[in-house]
This record gives sequence, structure tokens and C-alpha cells, in this order.
Amino acid sequence: MFRGGNASVASALFRPIDAASVAAFRIGFGLLLAVGFLRFVAEGWVRVLFVEPTFFFKYQGFEWVAAPPAPIIYAVFGLVCVLSLAFAAGFHFRLVSTVLFLGVAWVELIDVTNYLNHHYLIVLLLFLAIFLPLDRTWSVDAKRRSQGEPATIPAWVLYLLRFQFGVVYIFAGLAKLGSDWLLFAQPLGIWLAARDEMPLIGQWFTTTWAPYAFSWAGFLFDSTIVGLLCWSRTRAVAFFAVLAFHCGTHLLFDIGLFPFLMPIGATLFFSPSWPRRLLDRVWPGRFRASVASETTQRGWTPRRRRLAVPVAAYVAIQVLLPLRTFLYAGDVLWHEQGMRWAWKVMVREKNGSIVYRVRDPDTDRVWRVGPMSYLTWRQANEMTGQPDLILQLAHHIADDFRRRGRGDVEVRVDALVSLNGRPAAPMIDPDVDLTRVRDGFAQADWILASPDRPPFRVAQRDS
Repeated sequence: MFRGGNASVASALFRPIDAASVAAFRIGFGLLLAVGFLRFVAEGWVRVLFVEPTFFFKYQGFEWVAAPPAPIIYAVFGLVCVLSLAFAAGFHFRLVSTVLFLGVAWVELIDVTNYLNHHYLIVLLLFLAIFLPLDRTWSVDAKRRSQGEPATIPAWVLYLLRFQFGVVYIFAGLAKLGSDWLLFAQPLGIWLAARDEMPLIGQWFTTTWAPYAFSWAGFLFDSTIVGLLCWSRTRAVAFFAVLAFHCGTHLLFDIGLFPFLMPIGATLFFSPSWPRRLLDRVWPGRFRASVASETTQRGWTPRRRRLAVPVAAYVAIQVLLPLRTFLYAGDVLWHEQGMRWAWKVMVREKNGSIVYRVRDPDTDRVWRVGPMSYLTWRQANEMTGQPDLILQLAHHIADDFRRRGRGDVEVRVDALVSLNGRPAAPMIDPDVDLTRVRDGFAQADWILASPDRPPFRVAQRDS
């Protein structure tokens, strides 16, 4: 595969570089996880998301992932907090990364309604950490290793981490390249109008121009920031733009760790030695001489070829998985097939009304069932606009009626859903018995076409 590969490419990918920047990332990422998961417990979200629900929505292929009893889930969060600190310290790094990845992935797989883009990103970063030498310097493990080992990593390790963060921004920018976001300033128009009570700046959110300014700024930021971070001449300004942008999103929207995680990732685009240079200004001479020069082989050695295959496969998956949305006809924001894991960040606002019609074919008796009969308020709010979750609950309702001796009932649904401020429209074919539908990866013919009408503009005033 690499027999004809360019030797200079191999030399560039495997050249030794300072491990300081990935060590700083490891420390920042680990501390952020510890604080984030501790906050999850302190704010009562563990109880809301994992203890109170009696039914959990499953990912395809992971139906076997079950929600543990309350004491176990609290113990898992406690363990994750401790392991996050060990991750930051670089203590038994590979083992800690593996257990941390499994624990966080398990928690995320319990219920689909808990899916967030940055949760998915955290799982991916923890998976990569299992295999990457992020503990090469400034770690407990490095202290225990031979003092003669240079504090360097192959350059491809840093490039892969940059790629992972770059993918998020690039696909988030592509997701905003649509009429809802750019021509109608939705859903930002809805969200900003709901925040007009904010001190000082809230009065501007109900003006005509504000949603458009924010929408275009968001599109331009996501679409260009990777290139600006990669170019040394614009890198410093771009990093300040990252700080300003994510500080703004943190103040305006409740999106968890995302505004903190992305600036930490953006530091990876600086010189590999930037942390040493910064610390050397505070403690001159203390951090300067820890990197030794290494000799490196040129070209594609057998070991490099073996390593390149899984890395290339991972990169391909991260590119192709978001692109799968184009395999489905219609508006992905409506039918949601291919929506998850595609980095479509903050591009849709859905709400509506869901009522199931359960019919006993033997007696022709019909029951009308609302989602709140089986779900928490938060679950019901999240599943309203997601057809595959509506389907899952339909099967659960049928199973419940069967357990109660009602036999093989039929379940249909009246699902009126509004997308980005449009008038509510039927999303699921009301004549289809959902108990006869099995979810899969093919185009779902039981999901109706998206409304033709454009979103309306929120009633606003001119300043």
C-alpha cells in the first residue's frame, strides 16, 4: 500500500516534535472532565438523566447497554471524576484512559436523549488517548520512566488531534450552509428572542439585524477558524476569536462543556513547544532543556505501514460518517437520518405534539397515549422531533400493552412538529402501524416529507 509512498511524507509524519503541547492538552482535558462530571453529580443531573427515567432509548446495535441501579451509576461518576484527575496527571495513563473511555462511553450509550455533540467528541478523544503517547512528558509515568527518554512524540500524533478538532468545526460550518441559517437566521432568531432579558445586550436580541449578524458570524467562524489556526500569521488572532466566540456561546446558551473544550483543543494548533516557552518566561531555564534530539528513519518502514492503516481508517471514518447524511433524500434536520455523529451543531430547533393511538384489532377499542405516560419531561421534550425515538417508544408502548394482557395491539402516532419556527406539520405517517416498522439504515418511508414552507421570522423590532 505504501510501497510507492513519498519518503518525505513519512519523514514529516514521524519526525520527533516536542510533546509539551499534547501534555498541556492532556492536563487541561483531564481537569475539565473532572470538573464536568463532578458538576453533573452536584447539579442533580445524574438523578434526572439516569435515576428518574423508567424507560431508556437505545442506539442501534447497543440495545444491550442497560442503566444500572442508582448506587452503581453514582459510583461510576465518582470513578470517572477520580480517573479524570489521574488522566490529567498521566498516572498509569494507558490503563486509566481505557477504563475512562469505557466508563464514559457506557454512560453515553444508556439513553439516546442524552446525546450531545461534545459528549461524542469527548468519547472520541478518550478513545484516541488509549493509543497516543500523551503522557510522554509532564506526567507521573514519565517521571518513572528512564530519564534518558526524550520528551518527544511523532508529529502525526499532534496532527491527528488537530484533525479531530478540525473535523468538528468544518462540518459544523457546512451544516450552517443552508437557507434556514443564512437567509432566515433560524433557529438563532428564536433563541435570541428568548434571551432579551439579559443585562446590557438583551435589548439588541429582538432587533431585525441581530439574528442575521449572529448567524453569519457563526457560519464564518466555523468555516474559517481551522484554516486561520493552521496559518502562523493568523493563529494568535484566531485563538482570541475562539476564546471570544465560545465565551459568547457559553453566556447565551446552555451547552455544557463545549465552550471550554474547544479552546483547550485550539491550543494544539500552536507550536508544539508553546507551553515550554510560556513557562520559561515564568521560571527561566527550568523547562527549556527537557527535549532531546532524536534520529529518525526515513521512508515507510514496515512498522510505520502497520501503524498508518488504523490511523488512516480512523480518519476516513471521521470524514465519511458525517457525509452519510447525503445518502438520504430530504431535509436531514427533519427526518434526522444521519443526524447524529455528523457535527450538525445548533442548527435546528424542534418542538411539537406527540400522541399515540393504540388500537386493539379484536375489539376496535382505541387508547390515546401521551409520551409523558412513560418518559420524564426532559426525555419527552428531546424525543418529540426525532422519528427513530418516536418509533422506539411506539414499540415500548405495544410491549407494555401486551404485558397487561391487551394482546397484539397496533400503534399509530399523530406527530405534529415545528422545525425552526415553521408551522407544525405531520412528521410521521399517521396511517402506519409502527409496531410493524423496524428501524434501520435505509430511507424511512414512514417519515413524511419536510414542509415546503420556509421558517418565519420572529417578530422583532428595529433599533
